[in-house]
Amino acid sequence: MLHNVFVFGFAGVALLCVLGAWISRPNRTIFGLAAAAAGGASIAAYNHAFWAFAVLGLCVPWLVFCAMPWIDLAWRAKTGFVLFLTLGSALVIFPTYHDERHGRVAFEGTDEEQAEQLKKAQRGELGFKNFILTNVPFRLVRGLDLKGGLRLVYTVDVEEAIKDKRDYYYDQIRASLTTKFGFHEGDKAPTVAEMGKLSEKLTINKPRERVDEIVLAFNDPADSAKLDDELLKKFTTELNVLRSADKKTVTFRLKGEKETEIRDRAVALAKDTVQRRVDGFGVKEVGIASRDEDIILEIPGENEAQFKEIREIVSQTARLDFKMVDDDHDFFAAYENATDVPAGLRFERENAPLGAGKTKPVTYAFMPRAEGEKMQKTLERMRAWTEKLQVPTDNEISFQKVVRYDPEKAVWEDEGWRTFYLHAKAEVTGDMIREAQAMPDQSERSLGGWLVRLEFTPVGAERFEDVTGKNVKRRFAVVLDGKVESAPVIQTKIGGGTGVITMGAGSLDEQQQAAKNLELVLRSGALPAPISPSNEQRIGPSLGQDAIVAGMKGGASGAILVLIFMAIYYSRAGWIANIAVLFNLVLQIAILAMFGASMTLPGIAGLTLTIGIAVDANVLINERIREELRQGKSPRQAVDVGYDKAFSAILDGHVTTLISGLILAQYGTGPIKGFAVTLIVGIAVSLFTGVVCTRLMFDWAVRGRKTKKLHVG
Repeated sequence: MLHNVFVFGFAGVALLCVLGAWISRPNRTIFGLAAAAAGGASIAAYNHAFWAFAVLGLCVPWLVFCAMPWIDLAWRAKTGFVLFLTLGSALVIFPTYHDERHGRVAFEGTDEEQAEQLKKAQRGELGFKNFILTNVPFRLVRGLDLKGGLRLVYTVDVEEAIKDKRDYYYDQIRASLTTKFGFHEGDKAPTVAEMGKLSEKLTINKPRERVDEIVLAFNDPADSAKLDDELLKKFTTELNVLRSADKKTVTFRLKGEKETEIRDRAVALAKDTVQRRVDGFGVKEVGIASRDEDIILEIPGENEAQFKEIREIVSQTARLDFKMVDDDHDFFAAYENATDVPAGLRFERENAPLGAGKTKPVTYAFMPRAEGEKMQKTLERMRAWTEKLQVPTDNEISFQKVVRYDPEKAVWEDEGWRTFYLHAKAEVTGDMIREAQAMPDQSERSLGGWLVRLEFTPVGAERFEDVTGKNVKRRFAVVLDGKVESAPVIQTKIGGGTGVITMGAGSLDEQQQAAKNLELVLRSGALPAPISPSNEQRIGPSLGQDAIVAGMKGGASGAILVLIFMAIYYSRAGWIANIAVLFNLVLQIAILAMFGASMTLPGIAGLTLTIGIAVDANVLINERIREELRQGKSPRQAVDVGYDKAFSAILDGHVTTLISGLILAQYGTGPIKGFAVTLIVGIAVSLFTGVVCTRLMFDWAVRGRKTKKLHVG
């Protein structure tokens, strides 16, 4: 089996290197390092650690080359490093070459059978080609203009953004009236209990049919005078105030121009947030644009797994709120005997903490997942029922996924959804979070899961400490995108400005992926409003086949003509330059593939341009060597002096081009950014190949072969 070939093969190489160390005293250290690298590669192959095996395995020829008797150790080390890069580049580029000619490797059968075949391929049981293709994830795919890809259209729920603004003013009006009626004093925000006393004076409603209105109904019309000019001046810039004739009802309504501003801002912020998420995910060349209330993403390539991850990350609202669980009111107890509940719904009871030493049995609803039903469908059925319930304005119902561990299958299985009866007011919100970091859960109670550590802003830290201090031994729900992630009991006041979100159940891989995705979306910021997919379609190359062929021919022709010119004009020195330029091209493609870049027509233009820049560096070097030879210097002296004198001009040219590329990358988008990235990579590689690699070949001629005449045209 291929696995055993690698294990025993590198073990044998390690023994040979040990023998070489014993025989060759001057190279004992080098052979010892080669033996260690080969032994490490053998161990890595045995443990199926592909990249450790690949890197250590590629180090072996590098180190063995260093032990050869040619020229000196410095030259051999540099040349061995070039050999290491060449083999590594071939490893990285091969999957792209294979996919372009034959398509991606696909396994047949059920999901379980495909997963098993994938594992076998990664272990080397299905041949060397599949071993490389399944273990090397790097691909350089053609962009939308060359190959096409996926077009996603998301619609921003701007009504939700308006509702959020209305809810913000709702909390502000309640807080102001609580102070105005004397139920609260001081600069800090009123507590939930203090604001609850307002029910003695008035009722504040948020009509479901109007997301832009707040309606105040005073029990005593005379109390409406509390809404004086001093209080109203905080709201009248964005709200219209409408009083009824009997002064008993006062309606606050968002102004029309403010609604328009909220809509436009929601779409603009959603677009920026999606852009940050896609950039953080590492996907290149994604085109993002907005039109009316739609956000349009164009993703090049045909990687279905990548498309799926992008869909999940983009559509996640990432709205994070910390809300108190309202365990003082047993809301669902009134519905235990109801007859119009959905099929399968049942009511269960639990002891809820109400403070130090106090508990109270409360009821919650549980909806089990039906056989073959997706969890999202179960949630939709449960949510449809709760929307019919008479929930007070100051409260809301949220849901938490219930999972169960199956010891026989050693997996966590989804059971259904349960309810939580929460206070609607968020005590701490996601915009109070400064940093989010995914990490393994190393607490004593953990079984090795994952969590996301949160770091609050100064305002958030103060608010978090204040809320936890006032609600010790009560439940504090962590609500992400309308679902309760956890509802831990506050054991003590929490200071320090940090908190955690545990990833709950699932395999370690699932928890790690969920934690990484949550870290990404929290860092990039919550969407100002939910977005929902409204259209999805595959699109073909935007340039058309004729334009693609013409562009490819133009780039290839330009490169070939330059190489021919160098070979004719500079003779053997021109061939040295051409070899370096081709190596430059190979390195660029390998690096772009490792970054997961997409090759567009502007990218091809960037590659062609960097070939010209690399050739220009070699022209400077060859001309300098010519000058030194004309002055009667020996070939070795001419090479040394020629490189020294040409280096400053080469460096200046590369740095100025690099600055241009950095500016284009910073301010450009789409194809322009693709061109800039290709140019930046090409400049870095060109400096290496033009100065280092060509010098190694010249040194081989003048120091290794000790040639008496240099052929520089």
